[in-house]
Amino acid sequence: MSLQAWLDLLEKRHPKEIDLGLQRCGEVYRAMGSPRPAKKVFTVAGTNGKGSTVAYLAAMSGALGQRYGSYTSPHIFRYNERISIMGEPVSDDCLVRAFEQVEAARRQVPLTYFEFTTLAAFLIMHQAGLDCAVLEVGLGGRLDTVNLVDTDCALITPIGLDHQDFLGEDLGSIASEKAGIIRAGCAVVCTEASPPNEIMQTAKKLGAPIFLRGADYELVQDTGAGGDAALLRFSMGQQSMFVSPPPMGGQHQLDNLAAALAALLMLNPGCFGMADELSAAIRQCKVPGRLERVHSSPAIILDVGHNELAARVVAAFIRQNQHKDTICVLAMLADKQAEAVALALNGVCKHWICADSPGSRGQTGEVLAQRVGSALPSASVSFFGPMGIAMSEALKLAGKNGTILVFGSFTTAAAAAGWLQKSMQHGGHDAAKITPQESGTYRRDNSNG
Repeated sequence: MSLQAWLDLLEKRHPKEIDLGLQRCGEVYRAMGSPRPAKKVFTVAGTNGKGSTVAYLAAMSGALGQRYGSYTSPHIFRYNERISIMGEPVSDDCLVRAFEQVEAARRQVPLTYFEFTTLAAFLIMHQAGLDCAVLEVGLGGRLDTVNLVDTDCALITPIGLDHQDFLGEDLGSIASEKAGIIRAGCAVVCTEASPPNEIMQTAKKLGAPIFLRGADYELVQDTGAGGDAALLRFSMGQQSMFVSPPPMGGQHQLDNLAAALAALLMLNPGCFGMADELSAAIRQCKVPGRLERVHSSPAIILDVGHNELAARVVAAFIRQNQHKDTICVLAMLADKQAEAVALALNGVCKHWICADSPGSRGQTGEVLAQRVGSALPSASVSFFGPMGIAMSEALKLAGKNGTILVFGSFTTAAAAAGWLQKSMQHGGHDAAKITPQESGTYRRDNSNG
């Protein structure tokens, strides 16, 4: 079978899209011989910032001369993006061979799409003979398939409310699930200066040394290196070095890079003497869909964020960069907190255009517009069905000097990027025509107060 045929099969095979637990996938993993992805493993969990942190950590491991790989999810354009060896996505043939091997070991054990493909990722990495693997947790931590592998260093990014149906309704419950990746005696690096108590308590119980931003490591702009204000000073303990700033936008990227540097030092204590090599890797590190500016006039910014925590980060970026007259093209899954996202972006977005989000967990642009309108009763909120139609309307409203923010999910960013590429190839942005059945404007009825 082709890769696409495999992916189509895996999407349909299991009755649940998400079915957390390690018993079934653990049984198949052991039948496969428990392939360890690499000699050294970093595991990254958290609510936001995981993808960027993985990218920094993987690239800098390569700068140290190590053979490295990474596993992330979800992807934006092609499934192959999820599994990378030495910075390059693996081929279709490589994936198909791994899927065939997982299938042979699976026998009759039911696996979800994510479980099956994660086991394939472990196998591909193991067979590649890696020195280092950086693994991103898909959902939570404790019961995620990635957690079958014992990490050598756990990295926990900022934690916020997301996936409450699976992880719990409050930050404490969610943090407890994330803390499940911590292993006895192995270092834990936290992006946050004050992570939830559940993280601290789990680390203490397991005798895992924990390192916090600000207390144990820091990354700040510093002019000490020959007066070059463009460099950043990273310090940990009594040691420090100067590195290049990250090319990705947003102040939060300094947090992600700082945590990646701290984790790198946990397993590679001699790398303080390789600042030039690390800087070269940092300068080349860009991840699609992270406050990615894909067009200049008007400015079009894509972000894969899908929760309140991410929305606050995006709002801070828009304010800092003084993007005026920002229009938000929003498409979100039905189980996401659209109202909280709207409130977080309210101060920077002057108009909302809601588009359809496809799939079993999706919702129509009209329903999303109603939710945004309920949170922001005075806001200008419209809906325009398919992403292409929503983008076409946003471009009309933005003119040449406005800003369009595309936000809500990986599929939202991918759909917008795909439409833009096709539109530009056809010489303009007006290829999509808006029809009454596909568009509308939602206004909250305030007659009852």
